[in-house]
Amino acid sequence: MKDFLAVSDYTPEQLQDMLNLAIELKSEWLENGNAPLLKGKVLGMIFQKPSLRTRISFDMAMRHVGGDALYLSPAEIGLGKRESIADIARVMSGYVDAIMARVFDHEHILELARWSSVPVINGLSDYNHPCQAMADALTIQEKFGRLKGLNITFVGDGNNVAVSLMHISTKLGGNFTLASPEGFDLKPKAVELAHRIAAESGSQIRLMRDPHRAVKGAHVIYTDTWTSMGQEEETKVREQVFPPYQVNQKLVSEALPEVIVMHCLPAHRGHEITDEVADGPHSVLFPQAHNRLHAQKAILVKLLGPQ
Repeated sequence: MKDFLAVSDYTPEQLQDMLNLAIELKSEWLENGNAPLLKGKVLGMIFQKPSLRTRISFDMAMRHVGGDALYLSPAEIGLGKRESIADIARVMSGYVDAIMARVFDHEHILELARWSSVPVINGLSDYNHPCQAMADALTIQEKFGRLKGLNITFVGDGNNVAVSLMHISTKLGGNFTLASPEGFDLKPKAVELAHRIAAESGSQIRLMRDPHRAVKGAHVIYTDTWTSMGQEEETKVREQVFPPYQVNQKLVSEALPEVIVMHCLPAHRGHEITDEVADGPHSVLFPQAHNRLHAQKAILVKLLGPQ
């Protein structure tokens, strides 16, 4: 694979291999620092959407393995507006060794990859968030030693984060449940693909409305903001619909005693998650955020490093 656009593009073995590499790179970094595997390599980072974690984690990931990263703001590049995506991809391919893009429209990621001669990494699109899913799987594996057989429940909006979590969970043998209000379900094509994956891995997929039913037997409860970037005009409607889906102490107490609570951040405390849970004993919010760095190092090394 030249690019990293979706976890569903990879086999379970390839995903597990990247996760094992992430664990190895993290351990190496904590002990003595990473070897300069990407010395002389440069990652060009295109941002249509701002992000604390994506920008810093990719920048630092490249630094840890001896490379460099170049940040390009929306004003500097005007993806698909000031210049065509095809032209941008071909120009950047002559300047940098890989491109990471965080975009609104998933088609922009696909077009970048189509025209680029260097690897393209999906830093987020309106369809999915594969880099986040790799950090999520790494965090779950660190806690439980595996994903296979675990019950992973997402509570809230069937958004891009939920899509990638569903796909990586089923790829690696986990059972995925989504509890969402009517009208805020996962995209049908994403669910259809997940069912095909689950048929091969033996995973189960459940889609329901009741969050209390959804978390029974859960090893993982995952939530995200009720209103994603670009949906601000829907805020008032969403704030009326989603309160029953808040991850609070009562909901967490209905899951397994060893349950972990996850959130891709930024968290809107008092909305989708309470302070008591976000800062409580079941929370892995900050190890999860830190694992973006190590999961992305593994992706970069797999795409750009020595084989």
